[in-house]
This record gives sequence, structure tokens and C-alpha cells, in this order.
Amino acid sequence: MRIVDLRETVVPIKSDLRNAYIDFSQMTVSVVAVVTDVIRDGRPVVGYGFNSNGRYAPSGLLRERFMPRLRDAEPQTLIDEERETLDPFRIWDCLMANEKPGGHGERSVAVGVLDMAVWDAVAKIAGLPLYRLLADRYRGGEIDEKVFVYAAGGYYYPQKGLQGLRDELRSYLDRGYQVCKIKIGGASLAEDIERIEAAIAVVGAADRLAVDANGRFDLDTAIAYARALEPYGLFWYEEAGDPLDYQLQATLAQYYAPAMATGENLFSHQDARNLLRYGGLRADRDWLQFDCALSYGLVEYLRTLEVLAAHGWSTRRCIPHGGHQLSLNIASGLGLGGNESYPDVFWPFNGFAEDCAVENSYVGLPDAVGIGFERKPELYAVMQQLGKSR
Repeated sequence: MRIVDLRETVVPIKSDLRNAYIDFSQMTVSVVAVVTDVIRDGRPVVGYGFNSNGRYAPSGLLRERFMPRLRDAEPQTLIDEERETLDPFRIWDCLMANEKPGGHGERSVAVGVLDMAVWDAVAKIAGLPLYRLLADRYRGGEIDEKVFVYAAGGYYYPQKGLQGLRDELRSYLDRGYQVCKIKIGGASLAEDIERIEAAIAVVGAADRLAVDANGRFDLDTAIAYARALEPYGLFWYEEAGDPLDYQLQATLAQYYAPAMATGENLFSHQDARNLLRYGGLRADRDWLQFDCALSYGLVEYLRTLEVLAAHGWSTRRCIPHGGHQLSLNIASGLGLGGNESYPDVFWPFNGFAEDCAVENSYVGLPDAVGIGFERKPELYAVMQQLGKSR
């Protein structure tokens, strides 16, 4: 058993939407294929992976550093001999060989892309959906049949006013979502409060609306928003300040009693540990949004969950960023609190299997082996071109 080829391509997901910090006019995604010599149904098993939105395609890192490192490895050093399959942990060690600690950044994104593809291949070799494989390995076989999901949208668009926001959120409710998220921080506080009140009127209750500042605020602005937002009782107030400014986060907690959320821009279990040590987060109400596809993959995410447990946090307080099928599998197989969803943006990498509808903000998982990309035709069409025999 061995990896016989590694392939990568860059796919644009550009659009005219923006949040408080960036626009998406130049956004790209790396897609990789890990081709194995294992044959299932007359074809080689191919694992696929991609990086979440918000970070550009790490194509240079993949092609110049991490893919060559994996190609050069002795095949037997990448095998889980007991299970007779690829070993994601040994592969991860290979990818990170001769890498200094710290400086996670885009390196973590490149490794995360490959790690996703490896786990997809491992589950396909086992003939299991990934959520089932994870549950069997780490949770005594217990899975969550349905996973909570919220609709992430409410971006700032050119010429999109309050009516456009209302129409967007109504469309999410029509598709089965009960909790929605909108952006703040890209307009004045007064304008954002108008948007929040318009959104609440559509979703029906303030505790069904989350807001996300995308790390835009300094401490004074974060506190000003906190004071304005607190009376509403929102679902959460997300990433007010820079993700590495733990003191800002801890200070903000003194001014904002309802739920806060953060973590999507932290990329290692060490970062997660520092957030829990110094960020002032509260395990009874706050939410953690670490995205395995951006943070060295599932191998590292399992270490992050160990850090959470050591600090008294439940996996149920995790709702990962990214809106992708890998996190959905992890949520089901490892018992997380839910997953983000992008019903309308970042096509075709958004959304889940087409035959799994959202009902009352919960979605089921397909019975397809692997991560389930094949049950999302537009996405699989992109991947399949990469995985075809050459």
C-alpha cells in the first residue's frame, strides 16, 4: 500500500462580498488529490482536500515543500500496519519533518489541505464514512445522527441595503435554518445596529442571530459594540479583536456577559491553549471555532480537543469555522456542538451533500464512504478532474 501520486490545483472563489476586514475579490482555494494504489470498485482510491475560505491557496508551500517531502518518504513509513491503511499521524510527522515550532500561519493551511485528503482516503480504504470511522476510533462507535448548523452570511455587498439583507435571511429560513449570522464592523455602529435589528425582525428572536466582527476592533470599539449589543441577547458576538490579542478578549468578557465566539484564526493546539489560558473565555457559554482545514488538519485538531478537555471544556462548545464537509464529519463523529454553513457563498466549496436537507437548523450526513465529496456534484466535478488517471 502506498501513495502513488500527489496533485494540486488552484480554484478561484472570488466574489464582490466583504466583511469588516477583507474583500473576497482575489480569494483562491487549493485542491489536492492523494492517489493511492488501493483498488476499490475497479478504481484507485483517491482522497481529496481543500482549504477553507479566508486564506488564499497555499500552492507554493504545497508544491515546493510539503508535497515533495511526502513523495520522497519511504512508503512503509506512512503505513498503519495494524489497520493496514495509511497512517494520518505518520504522514503528518513526515510533512512536519525539519519544521521549526511556531510560525503557524499559512504553513498550517498547506498541511491541513493534505491532511484532509489523507483522511478522505483512509475512510475510503476502510469502506466507511469518515464520521463513522472517527466514532469507532475515538468515541466508542457513538455518532450524532444530525448536526446543528447555522447559516453564515450577511456580508457587506455593494448596493445591498437592509431589504437585501432581509431577503437573504428569509431565504435561509426557507431552507431550514433557524440560526443565522451576519457581519458587523464594516459600517458605523449605528448602521450595524440597524442591520442587526432588521435581521432580528426576520429570524424572529435575537438569540437566533450571531454577529461577527472578523477581528476588526480595537479594545475601545469592541467595548462600545459590547455595550450596544448586550441588551439584545444575541446567539454570540464573534471575534471582536485581533485573534492573538488575548488580553483584549479577556477584558471584553468583563463588559459582555452573553456568549462570545472566537478561534477561527488560531492554527495550532498551542494557540488554542493560550486562548483558554489568557483569553477570559467562559466554558459555560462561549464558543470555539478552530477550523481543522486551516490548522494542520484533523491530526492537530485531535490534539486541540485534548487541550480543551484538560482545561475543562466540552467538545460541545466547538462549532468550527469553514462550513465544509470535513468539519461536519468531525462534528458527528467526535460530538462537537455543530458546524458553520455557507448556503450561498464560496461555491462550490460551500454546503453539504445534496440529499441531506437542513431541517430546524440540523442536517444529517450521507452514507457515502470518505468525507462525502462525491455526493456534492459541483464540488466533485472539480475534484474528479484532478483525480483522473494520467
